[in-house]
Amino acid sequence: MRLYLSSERLGERAGALLAMINGPRVAVIANGYDASPSLARDLYCAEGHDPLAEFRALGLEPAPLDLRAHFGDPQSLEQRLAGYDLVWVMGGNSFVLRRAMRQSGFDTIIRDLLETDAIAYGGYAAGAAVAGPTLRGLELMDDPWELPAGYDEPLVWHGLGLTPFSIVPHFRSPHPDAAAAEKIVSYMEARKTRFRAISDGEVIVRVGNIERLAS
Repeated sequence: MRLYLSSERLGERAGALLAMINGPRVAVIANGYDASPSLARDLYCAEGHDPLAEFRALGLEPAPLDLRAHFGDPQSLEQRLAGYDLVWVMGGNSFVLRRAMRQSGFDTIIRDLLETDAIAYGGYAAGAAVAGPTLRGLELMDDPWELPAGYDEPLVWHGLGLTPFSIVPHFRSPHPDAAAAEKIVSYMEARKTRFRAISDGEVIVRVGNIERLAS
């Protein structure tokens, strides 16, 4: 299994990401932002962070993949993911993102692809947080009841289970969610939840059975 889990964007170890992938094709998933107005998302890409441009600068071939196009049709998503070397999952609302993964069948498909080493999984913020076993505690950072059009209402509290610990992004970072991250850490410590809190710039890298924190 190949994982690259960052607190914010690509973090400071893009070289480790390039070293773990077998080809240039990247599927970029941004469904965590589906509740945001389209204008706000466009401004974010234009003035803040454009992941497609960032990957192209690294010599990769990124393309957006909207999980909503595969809601209720996991077979089409499985066929589409077969054409990629890396799936990159952006941030946003962890609960919205997790709903999208369930409705499209991504949660089951990605585990099968990772277990056969057919693809690598990378992501930041919400994209990293959903990789853990549970989303419990993340309600202190993200609104669980944010519901974009076309989404099923029931909450999904379990994560993808790609790591045996929960991931708390933006910990002690110059980020608007840093205070919420402190609360999540306290929540998890009180409940003896296994977790890793990572700061912006830090990345959890796993290749096979070898895992390390890169910062």
